[in-house]
Amino acid sequence: MSASSKPVAQTWFGPITAVQRRAMFALVPVAVAFGLVVGLAFLPLTSAFGGLAKVGSETVLELPDELVLPPAPESSTLYASDGTTVIATFGDQYRVQLEYDQIPESVIDALLATEDSNFFEHNGVDPEGVMRALVTNVANGGTSEGASTITMQYVRQVLSYTATTPDEVAAASEVTIDRKVKEMGYALALEEEMTKQEILTNYLNTVYFGNGAYGIGAAAQVYYGKVPADLTVAESAMLVGLIQSPSTYDPINGSSEAAQVRRDHVIDRMVDVEALTPAEGDTARAEGLNLNPQDANNTMGGAIDSDYGFFVDYFEQWWNQQEDFGDSDEVRKARLYRGGYEIVSTLDVGLQEAAQDAVEEQKPMGSEFALGSVVVEPGTGGIQVMAVNRNYSNDTSENGPNTSNPEYKGSYPNTTNPLLSGNSAVPGYQAGSSFKMFTMLAALEEGYPLDTTIYSPYQYTSKYVVGDGAASCGNKWCPKNASESEVGNYNMWTGFGESVNTYFVQLAERVGVEKAIGVAERLGIKFRSQEDLNFVTNYPETYGPFVLGVTQTTPLDMAAAYAALPADGVYCPPIPAQSATTLAGETIPFESACDQALSVEVARAAVDAARCPTEYGAAKGNCTWGTAPQVGNAVDGPVAGKTGTTDGNSTNWFVGFTPNAAAAAFIADPDSPQNLVGKGNLGKPANAVADILAAQWEMNGEGDFTPPKELVH
Repeated sequence: MSASSKPVAQTWFGPITAVQRRAMFALVPVAVAFGLVVGLAFLPLTSAFGGLAKVGSETVLELPDELVLPPAPESSTLYASDGTTVIATFGDQYRVQLEYDQIPESVIDALLATEDSNFFEHNGVDPEGVMRALVTNVANGGTSEGASTITMQYVRQVLSYTATTPDEVAAASEVTIDRKVKEMGYALALEEEMTKQEILTNYLNTVYFGNGAYGIGAAAQVYYGKVPADLTVAESAMLVGLIQSPSTYDPINGSSEAAQVRRDHVIDRMVDVEALTPAEGDTARAEGLNLNPQDANNTMGGAIDSDYGFFVDYFEQWWNQQEDFGDSDEVRKARLYRGGYEIVSTLDVGLQEAAQDAVEEQKPMGSEFALGSVVVEPGTGGIQVMAVNRNYSNDTSENGPNTSNPEYKGSYPNTTNPLLSGNSAVPGYQAGSSFKMFTMLAALEEGYPLDTTIYSPYQYTSKYVVGDGAASCGNKWCPKNASESEVGNYNMWTGFGESVNTYFVQLAERVGVEKAIGVAERLGIKFRSQEDLNFVTNYPETYGPFVLGVTQTTPLDMAAAYAALPADGVYCPPIPAQSATTLAGETIPFESACDQALSVEVARAAVDAARCPTEYGAAKGNCTWGTAPQVGNAVDGPVAGKTGTTDGNSTNWFVGFTPNAAAAAFIADPDSPQNLVGKGNLGKPANAVADILAAQWEMNGEGDFTPPKELVH
């Protein structure tokens, strides 16, 4: 029967009014009888009666809103900070929403002939189908016949794709009396609320056709590169045939022969119900499959460009931690992938491109050493840049062992490890002297002024007990300065500018290294390494080497920590998004949970000392020379920061900031920490940050550093 012929709807007890139907389903005895029919039809005869008492006591007519107005899964879009540049999409289902008049009659005829030939005669449950299934199942002693109408199948689809947990998905399709009773009750109630055309449209927009295509609009594109209106009868029959088992009849990645057999069966059914004449059926069967496979455009979540991959990965981690989007990771991910959010991120595309260029100029793709940088906005915590000389990809097919290091078996320049943000498997990299900032801040908080002068020898024997090693004198930790010429009286300006180790070790002895650790924690430094966590938790007072940065950290943590300084001591946990707009048009703003981690004067005093390493020059004191003059030379504005080098040059860092941006960069071999970066790579993080902050200042050259009024002399 064609879709244009629509007989008056009948119930399986004959014509009744809507009021009568509601009253009927309100009666428990009828529900019991209904459960009996379902049990006999869908389960073996010997097991059908066991669940009837339980089923009969349940209400089966409470209709979920989503069945009438299904929230069709919509991909979410992640934009750059400009609100227009798409940097990623998140979706697990490719769909093309159609109106009823956009669905060709051949598709509807094929669907009705194959799945529900009495669709326009029943009110959601087909009594003939139920009885036919009953006879077949009793004869076979199983559940080979299901008697599910299109309305019932649609109910099952919606319950499945709106499920947010594996248990809910399983419950939507499990073969039990409970589920079948509810499904049939929903179907009957649904047909009181929706027209037949609406049910068919929603069904054909949501049913899965395989190869990532949900709905007939997507299926026509994936299999034939067409809009549905252009499908031939044979093509419509092939697509409808996939509904029963998309994998079994998959003509692209499975068996084209099986697909053709199934297609011909659908055509035969169309002839049987007189939707086609026998001659039309012969013509359709003579047609080849004529496939024209296309990509499903099934994003599955991910960045538009590899340069955005590490940021997008961090965004998704962050989203899955936001309790406002659900009680579990599964619920939150489902909402991101199916909720149709329009999300404005904090990523500055222009600055990201400049940063990527700056990073790759210092260390190109393919290097065994990873060079990466993160930029965070002071006062908001917005992550503006995540750039590294790696492709965000799991593809290792073209990347065997590095020829310069035959023992290395990694896949660079491809990786999905969070090199810039870290996790339990990627604790980070030793930050070296960039950690001296935390000791200086602790001293300033204790009232030590910037001109605190300490005689600093080339090598100093501290009070901290350590084991045997190169930095051990007896059993005491005795670090050295970078150069034997670094001897004499230093204060915070000169000691920080020249990065004098023995000055800061003595400063920590006066203040207490545990206070420096406390400052670092207030500024968001996370201790992901179990060894680091053990020291800072159990032995903070004796953890002297912390002062010189033996602790592992990440560029994201360091950029966010240093961003508190130009923000007058306000620390903002890094955040990758500004807002999300729902399908209903509601805009949800995102703000970092900022906190006044340092006093204003302490922050301003630290900034004044941090101007020395870049040779920008302090406002309240006299700098000597700085370890990163290239930064001050490159940035046409106020700039401060600190270099960081570890013993043996295993890693190298620079963390710098202007009044409105903080950038951290590192270089290391993340796959083989024993592979030292060497002297030839020292300074490359500072070079990269110099170019990044220069570009940032050119784009947004506003603000200045406010000199301290206290803690100077």
